Amino acid sequence: MKIEHIAIWTRDIERLKMFYEKYFNATSNAKYINVGKQFESYFLSFPSGARLELMYSPKVEKLHNGINIQRVGYVHLAFSVGSKEQVDDLTSQLQNDGYQIVDGPRYTGDGYYETSMLDPDGNLIEVTI
Repeated sequence: MKIEHIAIWTRDIERLKMFYEKYFNATSNAKYINVGKQFESYFLSFPSGARLELMYSPKVEKLHNGINIQRVGYVHLAFSVGSKEQVDDLTSQLQNDGYQIVDGPRYTGDGYYETSMLDPDGNLIEVTI
C-alpha cells in the first residue's frame, strides 16, 4: 500500500504550481477545470513518484495559518533533497528569493538535517537530506 497523493487548497493555483515546479522539480499535468462546480486542480508529480494535488475553488475560505498557531490535522510536507549541501543550497535560494525560513538549516534532536520554511500560501515545508 502507498499514499497515492496529498491535496491542498490554494487561493492562487498558478503561483503555487510554479513554486513547486521551480524549487522541488515537480511536473504538472494539464489543469482540470469543472466549471459547474467552480473547481480547478493540477496534479504535480515529483521524481520520487509522490504526487501533490493543488486545488482551487472560490467557495473555499482561507484558513489563517501561522508558524505559532498549531491545529490538529496535517502539519507539513517534507522533501528529501539528497545531501546536507543540497539542503543548504536550496535554503539559500529560497531565502534569497524572499521565502520565509522558519528554522534551520540545522540538525534536529532526532537526527535530521533540515530547514523549515513556508510556501507562498504559508504551508510549512521541511527540506531535509
